[in-house]
Amino acid sequence: MFDEGIIFASDSRTNAGMDNVLKFCKMTVFERHGDRVIVLLSSGNLAGTQAVISVLRQHCADGDAVTNVMGARTMFDVVRLVADAMRDIEKRDAGYLAKQDVRFNASFIVGGQIDGEPMRLFRIYAETNFIEAGVETAFFQTGETKYGKPILDRVFTHDTLLADAAKCVLVSFDSTMRSNLSVGMPIDLLCYEKDSLAVTLRRQFDVGDPYFTALSQEWGEGTRQVFRHLPELRW
Repeated sequence: MFDEGIIFASDSRTNAGMDNVLKFCKMTVFERHGDRVIVLLSSGNLAGTQAVISVLRQHCADGDAVTNVMGARTMFDVVRLVADAMRDIEKRDAGYLAKQDVRFNASFIVGGQIDGEPMRLFRIYAETNFIEAGVETAFFQTGETKYGKPILDRVFTHDTLLADAAKCVLVSFDSTMRSNLSVGMPIDLLCYEKDSLAVTLRRQFDVGDPYFTALSQEWGEGTRQVFRHLPELRW
């Protein structure tokens, strides 16, 4: 989350073993132009995360004012509704999963803006407790985090321009995909501009995308050039 807005990004690879790799979008958007933009990024057990999203969408379709994220007054209320849906699904499925030695595991990053309040960004853990981004925390990650985190730590500050932040996020995914097979394309990228209350900048990058390919090549070559100019080690 930056002064200018929020960047959301997710990969699409899920796997239940080396021979069962599938692609599913992990980004969900709830939008009412001029009123709210709410974005959810999911990780963990695919059946669990899809069930949570389905519950939230069903409540929107039913128009239930108590459980409807499109009727929530604040982003804090939205996050509570997501956490409640997670608890409902876990309560239903956890016992059956335990018999197969499988643990219910779903976590979310939830962010956006509702008219009348500032942008807000949260991370909901699998245990359904959550934290909110603040001055000391510029970004959240969920799922595979370690390979893509160093570049974010070096580049991100609150006044980073959204255009630069978007490139940095894509480089982070490129670095992750080179080191971990559990992360893969397509990559969904959404740039929410502060106070716009609308989604205007959204794009998906699949294998062979010209821009992503050029970005990856330029980053790799640039890294090698910087490495060649590092000071010589004196023994």
